[in-house]
Amino acid sequence: MPFYDLPAGALERHDPRPAPPADFDAFWARTLEETRAHPLDPRRAPARTPLRAVETFDVSFAGFGGDRIYAWLHLPAARSPERLPAVVRFQGYGGGRGLPWEHVFWAAAGYAELVVDTRGQGAGWTRGDTPDPHGAGPSQPGFLTRGLADPERYYYRRAYADVVRALEFVHACDGIDPDAVAVSGASQGGAFALAAAALAGDAVAAALVDVPFLCDIRRASEISPSEPYGELARYLAQRRDELDRAFATLAYFDGVVLAQRAGAPALFSVALMDEVCPPSTVYAAYNAYEGPKEIAVYPYNDHEGGEAFHLGRQAEWLAGVLGEPPG
Repeated sequence: MPFYDLPAGALERHDPRPAPPADFDAFWARTLEETRAHPLDPRRAPARTPLRAVETFDVSFAGFGGDRIYAWLHLPAARSPERLPAVVRFQGYGGGRGLPWEHVFWAAAGYAELVVDTRGQGAGWTRGDTPDPHGAGPSQPGFLTRGLADPERYYYRRAYADVVRALEFVHACDGIDPDAVAVSGASQGGAFALAAAALAGDAVAAALVDVPFLCDIRRASEISPSEPYGELARYLAQRRDELDRAFATLAYFDGVVLAQRAGAPALFSVALMDEVCPPSTVYAAYNAYEGPKEIAVYPYNDHEGGEAFHLGRQAEWLAGVLGEPPG
């Protein structure tokens, strides 16, 4: 894959900063108020796994509409009585929380780790268990255009509200340091991490945002040669009269707008040959991000980004921000 986006210097300067909808803050305040009208109702049960160094719990909590959202809570089996820093991990497009032993890196590194399911997803590349019981109008297969005609019914309104509730669940857990909770995710998970940093406020102490989806969405839909943005292009090709309405909805969910309301320290990553989330769209979110920030650049990588190389960098960076986990 050649470099297809802006030249390197132009990428670093790409900073579109779209104006948010006039009622952006009121929209999200009302969404979260409606969500919190349902008791969090946290539930936790031991999960059987073959792991000996990690203790796992099958947990759930009430998300948007009171819908039950599932997650795995991993804890180091040999842990001190001190409260643990935590990492809340969100999933990429189409993926779910997986099997209970599938995502345990941060627990192995000494953190509490919450691996959060994504409503309605989990049949694309790793399994999930959380349904999305809410209907929507006509849409392309996938999630990007579900309910796109109305921000109130748009799929990501529910998903972003679930993200905030995941932070509330972690803060309610015994043995977790509420001042040391990080969010993490790649692609769609990166969008969720941005949403958490913007909407959950002080509940987020650090953000690990990798090759994020749903940033500078209009540009992404115009230049990405890949999915999921292809869903949006096909939708608008058939619904030619709905272009303005579609992008008016998406403005409430664009990571570039949300980044301007996020203050936690953040480590981003970008891949300069990324066909899924074009690098200019990642830089748009990074440049708009209000909190202290760094970005790791992987010039010859597509959407896989830094993968295991970047995990090592994240661990070092996060220990510097939150402090080393207790031994």
